[in-house]
Amino acid sequence: MSVNWLEKLPDGWSWSTLGEVTSGRIDQGGPDASPDFVYIDISSIDNRTKRITAPKRLHTSEAPSRARQRLQAQDVLVSMTRPNLNAVAIVPDEHDGAVGSTGFHVLRSGSIVSRWLFYLVQTEAFIDSMSKLVQGALYPAVRPKDIQAFRFPVAPLPEQHRIVAAIEEQFTRLDAAVAALERARTNLKRYRSAVLTAACTGRLVPTEAALARAEGRDYETGEELLARILRERHAHWGARLQGRANGSGKSKHEEPGPQGIIDEANVPEGWAWAQFDQLLVFLRNGISARPDASVGTPILRISALRPMSVNMDDLRFLSGAPENYADYFLDAGDLLFTRYNGNPNLVGVCGVVRSTRGNVVHPDKLIRAKVVPTLVLPEFLEIVLNTGTSRAFLARRVRTTAGQSGVSGGDIRGIPVPLPPLAGQHRIVAEVERRLSVLDDLEAVVTTDLKRAERMRQAILRRAFAGRLVPRDPDDEPAIALLARIKAERVMGEDGGRNRAVSGKRSRKTREGQLALG
Repeated sequence: MSVNWLEKLPDGWSWSTLGEVTSGRIDQGGPDASPDFVYIDISSIDNRTKRITAPKRLHTSEAPSRARQRLQAQDVLVSMTRPNLNAVAIVPDEHDGAVGSTGFHVLRSGSIVSRWLFYLVQTEAFIDSMSKLVQGALYPAVRPKDIQAFRFPVAPLPEQHRIVAAIEEQFTRLDAAVAALERARTNLKRYRSAVLTAACTGRLVPTEAALARAEGRDYETGEELLARILRERHAHWGARLQGRANGSGKSKHEEPGPQGIIDEANVPEGWAWAQFDQLLVFLRNGISARPDASVGTPILRISALRPMSVNMDDLRFLSGAPENYADYFLDAGDLLFTRYNGNPNLVGVCGVVRSTRGNVVHPDKLIRAKVVPTLVLPEFLEIVLNTGTSRAFLARRVRTTAGQSGVSGGDIRGIPVPLPPLAGQHRIVAEVERRLSVLDDLEAVVTTDLKRAERMRQAILRRAFAGRLVPRDPDDEPAIALLARIKAERVMGEDGGRNRAVSGKRSRKTREGQLALG
């Protein structure tokens, strides 16, 4: 396939294709007679570092049907599946003789520098070209002939060595910078976790008890606040029950008890343990209707909810009149929980709906909760429900069925919640938001720098394959001579193969004639 690499080839360079410079004969015999073997498939490759990081050692009897290709050191492996992910690697010496999956196209050349090919297939030009040739929806892949037809500029052999050395020198420095950025990102995540843990254990800001003592005043404790919350909750339920015209539905209010409270865990002075159910006035699953329209009533995607985050722009749409879904409209201050998810780590995570623009519905795989208004802050609950004892309680109750993990409304009701005085909740929320805002800004800088590093990596490769990375030597043998030699060797190999086949046939005929005469 033609690629607009260059306006003009550098002196001494020539055009070729991968099929013209690599061997088409990779032994497909699979594992040998050994009892076990090293198997390399697409999952063995880290597509970020372009290395084989997870080879598998299998018994020969366990060999999958795709374990066919016998690999050699310095083979370049190119995944034919989802080429946009660029799962490529070079076989190191320690994996010489390993067996590779037929999901790889193997580039092997005795005349072109292997690492030159390795860096070639990491270029945007190669990735973009292959991505345009993908076939299939469930298993999007390119064919071997697509990779073989890729057209690229070939440098003289000595220049290939110099270019590879220069790429690796620059990549070494770039990798060191990326590693430092990754460490910084890891440290930011640790600090974020430390901030949330401190918030839930009374160590982030002075407690109301300490402030009241220093100022010589009284304060409402968490126990007293919980009692007030329960009275308000009782009054709320009484109003709801009195408003039932026909007496249908729940006939009496059941006050939640202290079951599930982790009473052995200490809380700061002036705090109390509550059960989440004691703070609730409403808990309900979302609507089971499937999104079926491109416009209409917006409904959140499951992916909209992440720990301490609700993305109100991550939407699909339901047909039908909006009033059909009125019971499921979200309000600012609602708490959402993930009821089901394929990832167990995301089950039960919680986020606050901070604002709404129009009527937005929540789906069945999310649970909506409303807490007693004005007496407990949803933003504070969002912090504690994703952290420490509260999160661990719910995580232990995740159940997995048919590949989906989930929790029930009853599990959520039973979550133990550390409850500080209301004034303390306000201070904690303000300090968490202040610190996380700083962390978000720093993480954004790190993410930007990591993206810049990847752009720099591609810029280095563009310069390398445009002949602008190292000086050229006019004494180098031109690439056209190298390509002519490769072509001649291939013709000789093919002729040799045909001659051996013809010789074999003649020998068999001669033996058969001798036997007939004998």
